[in-house]
Amino acid sequence: MATMNVTPNAASYRVVHPLDDVQEVKCSSEGLGRIKMTPAVRVSLRVLRGYLMFMTMMLIYHVCDLAGMFTKLK
Repeated sequence: MATMNVTPNAASYRVVHPLDDVQEVKCSSEGLGRIKMTPAVRVSLRVLRGYLMFMTMMLIYHVCDLAGMFTKLK
């Protein structure tokens, strides 16, 4: 049976579980006001909004088409 000599390292770390740790103070967003946006940011957000609306309309159309709402009744 072999024996190993283990020496402790100079740098050791203590592991603390998040539930046992001291709670930190959370930031509050009250009273911050509106965020100033550059024109490029404003345009890109509007393009993103339009894209999301278009994709939502396509999804609604596809679901309605799968449900048979656009087929003619015979």
